[in-house]
Amino acid sequence: MLTNLLIAWCLMAFCVGIHSVGLTYLLRWLRKQPSFAKQHVWTAVWILVRVAGWTILLHLIEISLWALHYAWAGAMPDLTTAAYFSVVTYTTTGYGDLVLPQDWRLVGGVESLTGILMCGLSTGMFFAVFSEIFIQNRGNNSAAT
Repeated sequence: MLTNLLIAWCLMAFCVGIHSVGLTYLLRWLRKQPSFAKQHVWTAVWILVRVAGWTILLHLIEISLWALHYAWAGAMPDLTTAAYFSVVTYTTTGYGDLVLPQDWRLVGGVESLTGILMCGLSTGMFFAVFSEIFIQNRGNNSAAT
């Protein structure tokens, strides 16, 4: 069980790394975008759609990492089942139709905690981008046309 928890900690660390690199890349891309205040409202909407898409892609990569490990280690019978279990666990949906073997159950909890943290980080990023759009457009009526 301790070995599985150590592996879970490593998977969590990889997820934090993936998310950090991905969000840093996103920030660099956003800095290259022209000022939101001088653009049409749909430009800001399109930027928010791309931010959401990018963060979801990061989450799917992280979920896949957990799923690959579950399947490789034999905690789930196949990759499809492992992917489904990992999505349900990472997002804390928790249907309960699949469970890990007893020695692995705390690992599922670590995945859930990781998912909560990474979703919170993504939410923070999305809010920061939206706030920047709002601040730049405050008092600028031409951006709403």
